[in-house]
Amino acid sequence: MKRTLLLSLAAVAIVVAACGGTAASPTPAPATPAPSAAAMGDIVETATAAGSFKTLLTAATAAGLVDTLKGPGPFTVFAPTDDAFAKLPAGTLDTLLADPAALKDILLYHVVEGKVMAADVTTMTSATSVQGSPIAIAVKDGKVYLNDSAQVVTTDIEASNGVIHVIDAVILPPTK
Repeated sequence: MKRTLLLSLAAVAIVVAACGGTAASPTPAPATPAPSAAAMGDIVETATAAGSFKTLLTAATAAGLVDTLKGPGPFTVFAPTDDAFAKLPAGTLDTLLADPAALKDILLYHVVEGKVMAADVTTMTSATSVQGSPIAIAVKDGKVYLNDSAQVVTTDIEASNGVIHVIDAVILPPTK
């Protein structure tokens, strides 16, 4: 299902806060319920609300992937931030934006079918991207890395149609 949501990249800005009672309380405070799927936005809406995925969303629009990322999913998006895109060599992003097919290939490499939460990712050594190529996954010193180049810096940002994991670099599929 190549219509995955690369844009998921987008993703990123729901913060989950937990409330709990203290040991001195005779009755623990009720847990704050998680938002329902209906209350959550899709991957694109979640990424837009986060504010740090403008480049990813621009790229997803140029590649024609926005509708896919707004689709039913579920998708797991390893979403590079604006800072991650800024690390690309000068001119790379402009070149990709002018080549929607190549851009789509790269963006789909950031998406995995299904909703893969952080606890599951840490037990994997690879995942097949929607683009078709595997993404290598390694845990080093308690941190998760993709292809030994991008670190997962924020996990489990849930959306109505999947989950976003924020990464600090753009990952590139192997050349064919």
